[in-house]
Amino acid sequence: MQCDYFDRGECRSCTLMGVPRARQLADKEARARAAVPGEEVRWLPAFAGPEAAFRNKAKMVVGGTVEAPTLGILDAAQRGVDLSGCGITSEGLRAAFPAIRAFITAAGLVPYDVAARRGELKHVLVTEAPDGALMARFVLRSTEALPRVRKHLPALREALPRLAVATANILPAHVALLEGDEEHVLTSNDALTMRVGELDLALPPRSFFQTNTAVAAALYRQAAEWAEGALRLGSASLRDPTGSLSERSESKGAPARVWDLYCGVGGFALALAGPGREIVGVETSAEAIAAATRAGVPGTAFIADDATRWAREQPATQRPDLVVVNPPRRGLGPDLADWLESSGVPTVIYSSCNPDTLARDLARMPSYRAVEARPFDMFPQTEHLEVMVLLERV
Repeated sequence: MQCDYFDRGECRSCTLMGVPRARQLADKEARARAAVPGEEVRWLPAFAGPEAAFRNKAKMVVGGTVEAPTLGILDAAQRGVDLSGCGITSEGLRAAFPAIRAFITAAGLVPYDVAARRGELKHVLVTEAPDGALMARFVLRSTEALPRVRKHLPALREALPRLAVATANILPAHVALLEGDEEHVLTSNDALTMRVGELDLALPPRSFFQTNTAVAAALYRQAAEWAEGALRLGSASLRDPTGSLSERSESKGAPARVWDLYCGVGGFALALAGPGREIVGVETSAEAIAAATRAGVPGTAFIADDATRWAREQPATQRPDLVVVNPPRRGLGPDLADWLESSGVPTVIYSSCNPDTLARDLARMPSYRAVEARPFDMFPQTEHLEVMVLLERV
């Protein structure tokens, strides 16, 4: 992929820009293999979606002036660099930026000057759903500009009919954060519907969702396939002290239990839902949990709590048959890894966005062996990748 911004030295966020995709994938697969021990691991082919126009979310710093705002990043002198033509963002996002710039000007939203600590509008965060619907969030320094935002929002929606959700987020402090804790929803819709495969996921403004929709769908499909093998086919190799998973279900009449820890808006949990299963998703964000619950899928329950604390507090009689973990870059951490190691849970599906912390966590869980693994190129043109591993208790 070629990028004019990179070639001119205006943006170097895509550190692998210009490196052939085949080499990027080979290097990422090598890193993934180094993180997962075991010569008998069955490695599935790396999943690689499009190398361009794959981002469904743009996190744009606002610079320039109210008459000529820039959407992109700040340079070394804290001046705005416009990246509204960035080739890794979706075509729908790029098409929306002219209307958003016109809105900034019409509403008199003065871009925040980091060096002078003056101005009002800090960031614009725009997400596109697979059907083209948009969510735009305007990160403001205070509520002072809210009346102007509300006044000019109808004109923005007329210019941008795909705009389904609009909010104002308040971040008063002079800190290097993307958003604040205070959110004002300005539209009747308070969440963006993300159609991923067969799932309709509700995405509230402050909730996490993978920025590459094609890869997110592939992750959910892979997890569902592995769970099908573990929970419904009753593979002879997937056993616990009480017998195979299928034997447990048939002999006791009990549904298989699945926990999705760090469940976000419920992507993995909802993808694994089905007859004969009890799915529990746990996530700290109450907003995300409300969105996951909104799906109303039978057999699923979602709990707003710390995943590690919640898991450790559950009685042994409620031990799940399968656990899905999708932690942030810091990984599971010693407490959750140690709990899994001693839990007796027969099967774990670990989706990692950081091979280094994945390797560390697996080292703390020697009772599990990796059966299958697969790299996913979540962020082409960068060194970041996702690795999903199917773990079986030895």
